[in-house]
Amino acid sequence: MIDTLFSGLIHGSAYALVAVGMSLIFGVTNIANFAQGSVVAVGIMVAWWLGASLGWGIVPIAVAVIVVTGLLGLLMNTAVIAPLEGRKPIAALLATIGVGQILDNGLQVVFGPQTRPFPKLLPTYNLQLFDVRFGTSDVVMVLLTVLIMISLWAFLKYGKTGQAIRATSQDSQAARQMGIPVKSIRNVSFVIGSVLAGVSGIFVGLFNSNINPMNGGTIGMTAFVAATIGGLGSIPGAVVGGLVLGVVEAVGISWLGDGAHDLITFGALLIILILRPQGLLGPKNDVKSEPLTGTFLGGGRPIALPWWGNLALAGILLASPFFLSDYLAGVGTQIAIYAIAAVGLTLISGSAGQTILGMAGPLAVGAYASALLTTQLHWPFLLSLLAAGIIAAIASSLLTFPVWKLSGHYVAIATIGVGAVMVAIIRLWEPLTKGSLGIQGIPFPTVFGQVLFTQQMQYLLDIVVMLFALVVVTRIRSSHLGRVFEAIGSDQEASQALSIRTGAYKSLAYAIATFFTGLAGALLAHQYTYIDPTVFTSNVSVLILTIIVLGGMNSPLGAVLGSVILIGGPELLRIVPDARIIIYGLLLILIILFRPQGLFARKV
Repeated sequence: MIDTLFSGLIHGSAYALVAVGMSLIFGVTNIANFAQGSVVAVGIMVAWWLGASLGWGIVPIAVAVIVVTGLLGLLMNTAVIAPLEGRKPIAALLATIGVGQILDNGLQVVFGPQTRPFPKLLPTYNLQLFDVRFGTSDVVMVLLTVLIMISLWAFLKYGKTGQAIRATSQDSQAARQMGIPVKSIRNVSFVIGSVLAGVSGIFVGLFNSNINPMNGGTIGMTAFVAATIGGLGSIPGAVVGGLVLGVVEAVGISWLGDGAHDLITFGALLIILILRPQGLLGPKNDVKSEPLTGTFLGGGRPIALPWWGNLALAGILLASPFFLSDYLAGVGTQIAIYAIAAVGLTLISGSAGQTILGMAGPLAVGAYASALLTTQLHWPFLLSLLAAGIIAAIASSLLTFPVWKLSGHYVAIATIGVGAVMVAIIRLWEPLTKGSLGIQGIPFPTVFGQVLFTQQMQYLLDIVVMLFALVVVTRIRSSHLGRVFEAIGSDQEASQALSIRTGAYKSLAYAIATFFTGLAGALLAHQYTYIDPTVFTSNVSVLILTIIVLGGMNSPLGAVLGSVILIGGPELLRIVPDARIIIYGLLLILIILFRPQGLFARKV
């Protein structure tokens, strides 16, 4: 048990370094920086290259990592985040996701995707205490974490710039009126946060021994959970949250195995959000602003086609499978499936104004539900398809039931946990789902006795379901219920003043959205014929949200257009496969900066 606790403290120290940077940036800018984990990966790979290729020692490597990641943080803020000042913070959040995609895939292009040994910059297993073996690297990291925390505390409390950072985090408008250069302070915050992430990358590499350019994503998300557990915006809370999460993970994994990692991490997130949403050390205040919610209103209004335009578009879509090759029809199935998931999301993230960051969970539930119903209980496909949507909606609603009483950014953060917990339960429920082995032999869709075994047949089925989703969502948007959703998204406080139960209506919009996501998951399972938990990652959740941002968060037809660009576009870029994710990460940033209302919407 002692070695387990020690391992937890070491991991927790790394989480704490990254979480402190996240909390600092969040406190000053009210932005959850989802590129922080990618900056960790930059630190890892820069340290690996300087150590393995050039033979540098730990001190010059640390200096180089500080310089590189500090400049990266400055560039991130000045080029991407600062131009979004005055927009809804969801814009900046999505922009950081785009930055993360560019950094992660850029590192793969530069260094290659393979796993490689990290250089022994410090001894790693040269010490022993109480039968626990550890290294000088572990001691240095813990001491460095303590030193950085003390130095940061002193800087924020006594330093002139540190006091300006605290003033800006409390009230940026008041700070600006007092003559504090708020833009410069935000630059400093991003630089410090990025440097802490980069330095932690060195020790993550030493602790893990083997690294690859994608290592940062996991630790970045876990550090975000740690920052939330401690209290977003609280520096001491980030330290406590990191250490607590590191120990909880270590103990939980020792009992339940490595497969329980996500369940422990994101289960802890949900528990703390429900019991103490402000975190362990965060100030208890009533969050009035909604930094992770809201559409890009100020953005625009969806473009409406005349009835004959909708009819013509439907006719073209239904006819298209008969004219496409196997390859293009296969691409079309992917476009249509993700469009179905995204169309429903326009109700909750568009109309109702609540950003959802965990749609991979309902997608997985729908896929596994239909796969199990057809393979184990031998249900007909159409019945299992409908049941998959209903099961996904019910499961999502039950898991998020306590969440809707929360306010502020906490709902959006909780949906990350809900999505991850769903996939983790699927992975652990081996007697039913076969765990990490996945489900094989899922039959092709069968409709009215006809097995849809060709890409064109499956594409036609997907088009029919997509049109059904478009009709239903469009009718809801034009109904009284849709107007209530839009009222909540436009001004939640005013809606509450009119006795509208905003939490209940958001929950309903979320249930409808997850129903369609469940349908998409079922179609995906029967067209892949094999699924396992690795299909349903957090990147899928980000992709579905990005689709509606690109097309227009309020526009169901825009969701289809966004899917065509983000799913179909990378297929057309197969000639440069390493660069295609970088290209649509860049596209996401450009859309947010220059056309925030989306492609299929007009400014108002």
